[in-house]
Amino acid sequence: MTLDKTKVVYQIYPKSYKDTTGNGVGDLQGIIEKLPYLQDLGVDVIWLNPFYPSPQRDNGYDVSDYTAVNPLFGTMADFEALVHAGKAYGIELMLDMVLNHCSTEHEWFQKALAGDKFYQDFFILRDQPTDWVSKFGGSAWAPFGDTGKYYLHLFDKTQADLNWRNPHVREELFKVVNFWRDKGVKGFRFDVINLIGKDEELKDNPNFDGKPEYTDKPINHDYLKMLNKETFGRDQDSMTVGEMSFTDIPNCVQYSNPNSHELDMVFNFHHLKVDYDNGQKWTRKTFDFEELKTLFHTWGEGMSQGDGWSALFWNNHDQPRALNRFVDIKNFRNEGATMLAASIHLSRGTPYIYMGEEIGMIDPDYTSMSDYVDVESLNAYQEMLDKGKSPEEAFKIIQAKSRDNSRTPMQWDNTANAGFSTAKPWLKVGRSYQQINVASEKQGKIFPFYQKLIQLRKEMPLIAEGTYKAALSDSTKVYAFERKWQDQKLLVLNNFFAETVELDLPAAYQRGTVLISNYEEDALIDKILLKPYQTIAILAKV
Repeated sequence: MTLDKTKVVYQIYPKSYKDTTGNGVGDLQGIIEKLPYLQDLGVDVIWLNPFYPSPQRDNGYDVSDYTAVNPLFGTMADFEALVHAGKAYGIELMLDMVLNHCSTEHEWFQKALAGDKFYQDFFILRDQPTDWVSKFGGSAWAPFGDTGKYYLHLFDKTQADLNWRNPHVREELFKVVNFWRDKGVKGFRFDVINLIGKDEELKDNPNFDGKPEYTDKPINHDYLKMLNKETFGRDQDSMTVGEMSFTDIPNCVQYSNPNSHELDMVFNFHHLKVDYDNGQKWTRKTFDFEELKTLFHTWGEGMSQGDGWSALFWNNHDQPRALNRFVDIKNFRNEGATMLAASIHLSRGTPYIYMGEEIGMIDPDYTSMSDYVDVESLNAYQEMLDKGKSPEEAFKIIQAKSRDNSRTPMQWDNTANAGFSTAKPWLKVGRSYQQINVASEKQGKIFPFYQKLIQLRKEMPLIAEGTYKAALSDSTKVYAFERKWQDQKLLVLNNFFAETVELDLPAAYQRGTVLISNYEEDALIDKILLKPYQTIAILAKV
């Protein structure tokens, strides 16, 4: 099992991609319809957010049946058609596996509640709860029926954590992965998979809400080795990624180093907290460039030296659009979008594109709280009001940080509902759809730039395989790094600001070759003037 490092992944939030039934909700047939578009972009793998039956308390990450399709999105026949059609276009599927917890509506939990001792051991039950805090707020424990016991839920109280110490639980979860492998699925994204290894004895820990007590435990690595051996490790061409919560570099190296036989790559989220004031999400703050640069360098070099592998991304279904966070979109949307793209596509790791990113989609710019449906946003708004913020202040923060920012329907054209649906969409379309849409952007600046970045990764082992080293670390405006492979060297310069920056060009790159830039390039002499949000990649002269 060797990871193909030339591949690029495209994330689809099925609910918002394309509606073919006229019910205002995206579906599997809608994804089939858009496969030619994805082939044209050049991506190799589609990661789908959960489409399984679910009460939708946490957006489908509360699974009530792991081996079925939610009728909202279609049928199993639709899914099989998608796998088949995808392969015809050279595109594989990556499914979201939520194996840390299941919905309390899942039959395992229902049988446990009804008194079945066999299934009670599928969950983490205790007579006395610890002081751990749920990631959604409040205690991480809830009463287990009227038994006097409590069950652990690190997320919503309807998401009961599974007891991986029980071999029957592992066996059932391995069967889930193998069910989808048998359907022709090659890729798996494992949700918060570094939280599955809880200790036998659970202890209080007031530090960090208890996270050190259940995160990245040594047994976690043992479980991933078992998962690998019993499921995807049997496929030569599988691709796996683990979402790692509150993690660190040594563990991520171990999770993703090929010699560990665990996973191919890992996600971490540290770089998307650089605009949190004092570490708190529901705040507004200009992003901290120094912190961002340091994180990229530390992780880039640490993973490179340890032969680990990262999943690189700016956007996903839980994050506001990166363009709104890092770029002056009024004046430099095209330049900012292409710079952000190059800063990860030319780096060491597998790039992930979130739907709409390739056309420069931005936050929806809603005007009222009634436009939002995300439960986290609605709760946060109320909490801010309770703490004394004015409705105007609280709304501005929701506008900046809501998860709904990335969940708005894909903007296909400038017709009603952005060409997403003939009906009123489940979530309001972004206000920018008449200007920013696939029909107009395919001939624009951003989409063709993404196509070129994807092509370069396929053509150049230097980009796909090369090492990572920080460059020009003293710059307060430019994120720069160097890639090396055999006798080739590449310098990538990314100006993160809306102003021109002058840099001394290292000697090896003076009179080098420009591989790609989002501006017309000047001659490469001893100094280089980077324009606002310019990205430029320079091959050293050999």
